This record gives sequence, C-alpha cells and structure tokens, in this order.
Amino acid sequence: MTTTSIDAATSTAHMVVSQDGAKISYLTLGHGPAVIVIPGALSLAADYAAFGRALAEQFTVHIIERRGRGQSSPQGADYSIQKECEDVLALQRQTGASGLVGHSFGGFVALEVARNNPSFTNVAVYEPGVSIEGSIPAGWMPRFSQKLAEQKNLDAFVEFVRGINPESSGKLPPWLMKFMLLLFMSSHERKQKLDLLHECLREHQEEVRLDGSYENYREIEASVLLMYGGKSYNPRLQRTMERLAAVIPRTETHTFPKLDHFGIDQGAPQEVARVVGASFLREQATPPLR
Repeated sequence: MTTTSIDAATSTAHMVVSQDGAKISYLTLGHGPAVIVIPGALSLAADYAAFGRALAEQFTVHIIERRGRGQSSPQGADYSIQKECEDVLALQRQTGASGLVGHSFGGFVALEVARNNPSFTNVAVYEPGVSIEGSIPAGWMPRFSQKLAEQKNLDAFVEFVRGINPESSGKLPPWLMKFMLLLFMSSHERKQKLDLLHECLREHQEEVRLDGSYENYREIEASVLLMYGGKSYNPRLQRTMERLAAVIPRTETHTFPKLDHFGIDQGAPQEVARVVGASFLREQATPPLR
C-alpha cells in the first residue's frame, strides 16, 4: 500500500491492488466504523468530499476512485461490472469496511457487490443506476459513439444528457442544450465530464446489459437504505425504487423532497450524510435476527 497526503486536515490518498492487478486509488477521512463510498458516472472521488466529511464525523470513510479516473488504472478492454465489484472487494479486504454507500452508477455497483456478501451489513444507495424494463434508455448510445469517434466531445455530452433524460432535457433541441451547458457549467466541471465520456459509455452499457436482473438482489443480506430526490425529473425512478424495495429482503426508503439526482454530492451532502449515518448506526444497535 502506498500513502500520500492530499489534505492533512481532512483526508489521505491510498492505493489498493485489485484482483486483476489494477491499481485503485481511494481517499480516507475520519474515524470509526469503516464505510466505502462509490461515486457515480462522470464523477471523481473528490466530488464526494463534502458528503465524506459529514459522514466522517461518525465513520471512517473510504471514497473509491473508480477505474478510469485519477490515479486509478484505466477501465481496460475487458471492463465489466464484475471488475468494479472486484475493486470494491479489494478495498473492503484492506479496510474491513462493513458499510457501503453508492450514488447512481455507484449505487448499481454497491447493490451488485452486496449480493451474497454478508460481510457488508449496511448499504445505502442514492438513485442507483439499475435498469428495469428499459428504465435506463439506450437509444442515445449510437449517436453518442459517433460523436466521440468524430472527437466532438461536447456534442457527445449533449447526446448523453438529452438521451438519458428524454422526458425533460430530451425535449430541448441539441443547439439549445449545448448553449446551456456552456453557459451554466464551469469550465472545470465541463472538462472533467468530457474527459470521462468513454468511461461513461461503458458503464451505461453495463447497466443496459443487465436490464431486468434486479431480481438477483433478493440475495442481499445487508440492510439497504434506498434514497431518492423528490425533484428528480425522472418518471421511471419511482417505479424502480418500488421494484427494488419489493425484492431486497431488508429495505428502508427515504425521500429528500427538495433534492434532485445530485443531492448526495452537490445539493445537500450533509443532509444525506446525516440520514445515512443515522440509518447505519441504528442498524448497528439492532440485534441481528435469529
């Protein structure tokens, strides 16, 4: 293991080696029971710093830098959800974490890695990227791939934003969506997202490939907190949450009325952290069922 200081006051960066030899970086904050945080698509570990700091008031928080990001190894030609799970399990072996938090695609990873893995006792997912009966659209992928091949990354990003949210941003013409992205997104944020478009495509391909496999989550023994924002403009989200709650044996659902899809990392990370921390501590204080 290698260790380098990122911010002596709040966190340190570490490295773990995954099953296939890939190097996976992660940030560590706080003291207490260990929890792993898995970021979503187009995101870096640093984007969850505010959430991590808030949760670190009660837990040791390890935010994984997923493949294809920062100091972690590239996704590789044989990338799959299994590789993501292996990375999380490598981090779990190193840290002894029994708690797991995932956002969007990271929530999908969290649910997959928790299957048949009783060493995770508490899982919290915020709007997990689980596709049920086509709830995650795939029609944007051919046009997106074409724009990437033409090295028109901003146009590709427009195709993604419009395609993944057909009921809202999908109704806007591409030129207007492009103008809005240039107007309202900082150059730093825009560069980060454009740099991760290839990774984003592979990740969403995995979500679509496993469409309808959510029944496998009956195998999860952990207590699972399902979270979503009341202002997430996705009519398919409510149905997805209901399906997940119906199959996962031990679930609790929490809605944040004033938050959207990015509530955990951008909207109100401290508020989400309080709910997650309270749920985890409550479960730890509850004697296991016999």
